[in-house]
Order: sequence, then structure tokens, then C-alpha cells
Amino acid sequence: MITSLRARLRASKSRSLTSIDQFGSTPFAVLGVSGTRALLGFVGFMFYVSQYADRHYLFGPSGVESWSRFLTILEETDTYSLYAVSTSTAWFEFLFHLGMLLALAVTLGVGGRPVLALHGVFLWSVYQRDQFLLDGGDNLAYLVIPMLLLTRCYDRLSLTSGLAERVKDRLPGGLRATQNPLHNLGVLAIAVQICLVYVTSGLYKVQGKLWQDGTALFYIMRIPEFELPGWSRLVYDNDLLVIGGTYATTLFLVYFPLGVLVPKLRPWAALASIGFHLSIAFFMGLTGFALTMVACDLIFLSRPLGAGVRLAYRLRERVGSLAGQRAGWPKQPAVTAARTASAENAG
Repeated sequence: MITSLRARLRASKSRSLTSIDQFGSTPFAVLGVSGTRALLGFVGFMFYVSQYADRHYLFGPSGVESWSRFLTILEETDTYSLYAVSTSTAWFEFLFHLGMLLALAVTLGVGGRPVLALHGVFLWSVYQRDQFLLDGGDNLAYLVIPMLLLTRCYDRLSLTSGLAERVKDRLPGGLRATQNPLHNLGVLAIAVQICLVYVTSGLYKVQGKLWQDGTALFYIMRIPEFELPGWSRLVYDNDLLVIGGTYATTLFLVYFPLGVLVPKLRPWAALASIGFHLSIAFFMGLTGFALTMVACDLIFLSRPLGAGVRLAYRLRERVGSLAGQRAGWPKQPAVTAARTASAENAG
């Protein structure tokens, strides 16, 4: 019995060491975290574009929020905004347009981590200028962008990913290996943050009487600011949808972390979360918040997304091969093998 116990302890220790080695040597969710970066950049770019026509009224030196109140809020909250540097209209135009270009660069994957860091600073600055426009997605973006700086979020879905791969291949093996623990730490930090958001939200709802008796969805969808004419009524006029949606929301939020802890359930939990937030965007109009949450959910879908990319590469190569055979083209096995190998690393 003692011998068996010792053998189990050695096996457990060996598995633990293997997990630690894998955490340091294998980058996790590269495709997923690259999608997080791209979608967060798009959310920022969408914010700039959607407010572009009214930018002077909303964010300008003579905007709807007085300059004195703006400075007072910054002082009371002990924070900063680049828009507070000057009351010059030229300065405002420079900041706003540069911020929009930075958001677009992050979306396209141009500039790397320095541009991502600048995007975070400019996004914070414009959000602080008029906080009445925010929908909650800004709070998550503030937290996630610094975590993304630790990751290899420019390795995929990036205009510069090919160049980045060539540069990375020329780095010494030890230098490349030191990137993996930081990358995995950043991915882990984002995953933990998302789980905390869900659990905290779910536990707050559990304490509410309307969520306990199953009527919360009825009142939420009747709020004028969040009601979608012609559609919201279809939900809040149906008792089954109201009660089922209220309890399903609470259960989903509380138990989401358990779903992502189980590898087989992880993609389904992420897909359920994406569907949940897309419905929020559709019915309640909280598009920025919903897309920010969806962006973070992508890290849990990295393997399925990678499998989809590999399948697309194989189908493309197969179609190209058949077309080449019909046209009498010579085969190019070296090129095909290289492309397939690149696709295998997509996740």
C-alpha cells in the first residue's frame, strides 16, 4: 500500500512538472488572443466613427460637458485625460483623429505593442472627456489592454504577422522561449478577469428580488433607453420567455467559470456567452459592451478557430490542386507543405 501511494505521488509530481514545463514552453490561445486584440481595436474605432459627426459637441473644448466640470471630475477621480492639456480646437482635432487612427491600426494589427499601448491611453482620454456615453465595456477594456500587452496578440490576424514571424524565427531559441510564459500569463489574466466579471454579476443578481422571482427580464426590456421597438415586446409579453430568460441568465453567469474549466465544455460556454452578449447588443443597444465581452470570449475559442483555419487552408490547397491538375499545371509540393505547416500553427 505504501509503495502504491509513493508511485501515485511520483506520478502526480511528474504531471505537475509537465504542466509547468508546458506552461513555459507552449503558447496558449494565440489565435484567440489575436482576435481579442483585433475586436477591441474595432470597438474603439467604431466608437470614434459613431461619434464623429458630433465630436465637437460631445468631446470638444466647448462641448456639452463644461470644461470646468471636466477638470473637476479629473481632479476628484485623480485621473488624467490628454484632452485636458489644452482648450485649443486644433489640439482636440489632433487627438481625436490620431486616436481614431490608432484604433484602426490595432484592428488591422499594425504597429505592435507600442501602438496598442498608445491606443489604450487615447481611448482612456476620450472616455474621460464624456463619461455619460459609456456603457460598461470601457471598464473591461481598461483592464484587458494592459494584459494584452503581455501576449503575442499580433502573431495572427495582423497585416504584419508575416514579418513578425520572420523576425521571430531569427531570434535565439532562449529569447523566443522567454516570451511564452509572459504570453500565457497574459492569457490567464484575461481568462480570470472574465470569470470574475461573470461570477460577480451573477452573485449580485442572485441577491435581487426580481431575479429571484423570475421577473427581472420583464422590467429590463421595458426600460425606454434599452427597448427595441417591435422586438422587445415579443419577449416581455411572453411569461415563459421572461421567466426562463431571467433564471437562465443568472445560472449562466454564476456557472460560466465551471464551464471554461472543463476543456470539452469550454467552447460551448464561450459560444453561449457570445450568443448572450449578441442578444444584449441586439435588444438593448449596448453594442460596445457586448462586443468587448465577445472579444474576451475569443480566447476560449482559440482551438476551434484554429481548427477552422487549418480546414480552410486544406480546402484551399485541395481546390487549388484540383484546378491545377485540370489546367495541366505542375504541382508545387514545397509551397503546399509550407502553407500547410503555417496553417497548423494558426491556433
